[in-house]
Amino acid sequence: MNRLLRRFCNFIFGKHKNNSLPRIWILAADMVIVMLAYAIAFVMLYFNNLSGVSFDWSRVWLVPITYLVAFLISKTYDGMLRYSGFNDVRKIMYSCTCSMAFLVGSKLVLSKVSPELATEIYPRYVTIVYHYLITMVLMTIMRLTIRRLYNEIYKYSGQKKNTVIYGAGDGGTMLLRTLSQDTASLYSIKAFIDDDPKRVGNQINAVKVFSPDTVLSESYIKKNNIEVMILAIPSLDPDRRKAIVERGLSHNLIVKSIPNFIDWVEGTNEFQENQIEDIKIEDLLGRKPIKLGNENVKREIKDKVILVTGAAGSIGSEICRQVMHYAPKKLVMLDQAESPMYDFQFEMNNTDDFKDLRDRTVFVITNVKDPLRMREVFETYHPQVVFHAAAYKHVPFMEENAYEAVYVNVFGTKLLADLALEYGVEKFVMISTDKAVNPTNVMGATKRIAEIYTQSRQGNTKFITTRFGNVLGSNGSVVPLFRKQIEQGGPITVTDKRITRYFMTIPEACSLVLEAGSIGEGGDIFVFDMGEKVKIWDLAEKMRQLAHRPDVEIVETGLRPGEKLYEEVLANEENTIKTNHEKIMHAVVRKYEAPEVDAMLEKLHDELATCDAMKIVAQMKVIVPEFKSNNSVFSALD
Repeated sequence: MNRLLRRFCNFIFGKHKNNSLPRIWILAADMVIVMLAYAIAFVMLYFNNLSGVSFDWSRVWLVPITYLVAFLISKTYDGMLRYSGFNDVRKIMYSCTCSMAFLVGSKLVLSKVSPELATEIYPRYVTIVYHYLITMVLMTIMRLTIRRLYNEIYKYSGQKKNTVIYGAGDGGTMLLRTLSQDTASLYSIKAFIDDDPKRVGNQINAVKVFSPDTVLSESYIKKNNIEVMILAIPSLDPDRRKAIVERGLSHNLIVKSIPNFIDWVEGTNEFQENQIEDIKIEDLLGRKPIKLGNENVKREIKDKVILVTGAAGSIGSEICRQVMHYAPKKLVMLDQAESPMYDFQFEMNNTDDFKDLRDRTVFVITNVKDPLRMREVFETYHPQVVFHAAAYKHVPFMEENAYEAVYVNVFGTKLLADLALEYGVEKFVMISTDKAVNPTNVMGATKRIAEIYTQSRQGNTKFITTRFGNVLGSNGSVVPLFRKQIEQGGPITVTDKRITRYFMTIPEACSLVLEAGSIGEGGDIFVFDMGEKVKIWDLAEKMRQLAHRPDVEIVETGLRPGEKLYEEVLANEENTIKTNHEKIMHAVVRKYEAPEVDAMLEKLHDELATCDAMKIVAQMKVIVPEFKSNNSVFSALD
């Protein structure tokens, strides 16, 4: 029987199940149903006196012609039978109702003009209505039967994962319907979970709704062999979402989610199984969306020439993406890294949002410490706003390469700041770091010196500094490192079990940079609300759980040279003043006079020429007295 059904399905759906029945065949089948429905309606009306009634074929021809025209207009034959749904049923109802209304209406009109002719060519009113109802039912049954056959014959025959859906609302219901109709689905839905007591105990398509405490228990999960939990509440509050995900992870479930409704396939209400997303560590560390003063940012960027240094990096590239949404006159993207810059250029030239704006973009390969090339860039493009994101950022590397750290982070920034003043740049926004606060390493100290220099500049250019902590997913951050270590089977390396860090997402950090740049008035250091500190050991644990790899070991390796246990966003002597943006604070820091700073940097430049790391760092400690080296050879200088 199964073989016979499979042959029948292969005939209907084509030689391969990805093919579909030709539309002319579907239309022909619908017309057969129209004729069959007429015969059934006739039999039903005259069932008690069939032998005494003759079938009058002269009254039949108008009915199929009317329905054929309606089918052609409404295109009832246009859908794929295996995916028939409410929209197809709606088309059937519309076309059949229009046909019936036309037949009844035209007969009424003709009856007033020529009653004999109307009686001769039209069926009885009751026959028209019976035929309409039967046709509609049979066409719907045909489509639903074929869809059911397809799902049964071609359904995935492998081992499915027992799954629960968290959320019995619209998202969960749509998800269940999608998975039920998808023959290749890997999920077998066993239950719904919902926080609303009014929904608990109900059923959705024969799947029962339970409370969280019932399903998310060791006994239920073990009894029903639950492996996966899909979170189907797209608009959930971030804190609640985090709590639900962590509860699922605590039971060793694979946790996934569906996207926001607005991210579903544009132009339709259809949801597909491949849109089910893995929960990322960013989802557990993210916070409520930041509300930006878009008008402020737009005022600073629209129709202006913008220069972004370090444009191929994680922060620089995201700043470029966000800047392009505010319609700059020209965006000059500058970086020394050739391959990342090539990849970024390809992205910008081929992304739908930006490819039509390529005449507004310029890509420049150079180093920010090259005075001739940088002067040429300023002379050619005359930028009005500069976002300076180019810098060396890796603490252990810079601890071993103090010369390069100072040359790029300090004197590269000095070169750009001087050119900004010379060429009348309106605003210069420097990206700094929380490691500049009471620095314990060379990298943090170079960023603090760069802050001091830009703050001391006087002129028409407004210099603004933004400080924030670690950025999730940025080049060299712990998140991509841990992912790679998990993929390789471990171990995950954490320098110290006590170590904590602040984290932001890349888009969040860059949005705040743009906002801070728009509200800064010169000489400002803005500090971002970084949220709660995150223990790196706990972060590694969560990433291991999300990857469902309990076998991967987490090991402690010891602090690296210059590394802190705890990062600070503000120094002890500093205070903050609130701004109009709840996530941005204005730091009150010690002010330096330009002559004093120039003299200190001249001495640092002299020491740089010696290439002696000890002499270079010693002068850095003179400029930044709070710079106390940690776990480093430079501790001897303190």
